[in-house]
Amino acid sequence: MKENWLKIYRKDLKMSESQESIILNHLKKHKHITTWEAITKYRITRLSARIFELRESGHQIISKNISENGKRWAEYSLIKLKEQS
Repeated sequence: MKENWLKIYRKDLKMSESQESIILNHLKKHKHITTWEAITKYRITRLSARIFELRESGHQIISKNISENGKRWAEYSLIKLKEQS
């Protein structure tokens, strides 16, 4: 039973790393990303969690709150890539 849980956990971990790479590549190319873009283009539903992980790994990403027609959302922009050591 424990082995099955471990396999699922590792699969999710790899998926998360892949999502981080997808988001980072998008930010490098397009300069910003919103939750809606992440969902529609990449099927990534937890963008804020992936942004948090990218920040934790050393990437400088800012968030800008946007409000339009009574709706609000965040737009994330890459300021600086993590310095390579």
